[in-house]
Amino acid sequence: MNRLANLPVFLRLAGAKAVLAGGGEPAAWKAELLAAAGAHLHLFAPDPCERLRDVAERLGLAIHERAWREADLEGALIALLEAPDETEATRFRAAARAAGALVNVIDRPKFCDFSFGSIVERSPLVIAVSTDGAAPVFAQAVRARIEAMFPDALRAWAEAARAWRPRLAGFDQGRRRAIWLDFADRAFACLDRAPDEADFAALSQARRPGRFIVVGTGAGREEDMTLRAVRALQAADHVIMDGPVPARLRDLGRREASFEACPEGAGPAVRAAAAERVESGETVVAVVPGDGRGTAWEGAEIAPGVSP
Repeated sequence: MNRLANLPVFLRLAGAKAVLAGGGEPAAWKAELLAAAGAHLHLFAPDPCERLRDVAERLGLAIHERAWREADLEGALIALLEAPDETEATRFRAAARAAGALVNVIDRPKFCDFSFGSIVERSPLVIAVSTDGAAPVFAQAVRARIEAMFPDALRAWAEAARAWRPRLAGFDQGRRRAIWLDFADRAFACLDRAPDEADFAALSQARRPGRFIVVGTGAGREEDMTLRAVRALQAADHVIMDGPVPARLRDLGRREASFEACPEGAGPAVRAAAAERVESGETVVAVVPGDGRGTAWEGAEIAPGVSP
């Protein structure tokens, strides 16, 4: 995996104490965001702007019209500040960390333990986009593209996924993955309606057949891989690096997939185990040198690694 500028995480704030100090427009937006996440929000603003007052009134929040104090941070999970200067930011960060809270000083990255991404909200499906502050407008443009790809109608399917998950607990892991893959296909095919019990019945009874796919590496450069080859890797439950192929191509696939390196070539035992996986309903991908054609894997689908 390439180096990450930040580790993307999602905080569960429902019922947790959050402190927000500041009275300007940026603080008003953060207050709305924290309240939407269910935080028990404590607002401190000696001179709150009109928008912050409107947000507080609409959401039923109380504003303490005074400066924050160290004691206000006790028990907070996260603490945010709209700082007038670095002296205030330094003091706030030290006090919040002493209280055990994660810190965000708005628009002052060097004082932040975490940052806010550009959000696509289809809750419970939430997608966050970040450029680590390098290009916020670019992040917003990417978010707009994603919003077009994932219309608001997807919200009903995400709600159904949350409701149905406990009902699928009795299935084994491989079967559950197959069901959720079918669920995703069905959701994107039926965005004109909400899911119903007929969808659940069909999903719980259907069986996804196993697949075996051979991906050719071409010259071994990620940029040369065909879209079909990348999609095969991203769908894999198990990846076999069959022969002298670049290990970095593994990063194109699912991080959750199991992985097997056979630099001298896959032997009979590996092939037999792969066949058993396919028989049980898994998707197995063998990554081989060349374009993938003329493979020794019998009966495999071919996803050429380079365009013909």
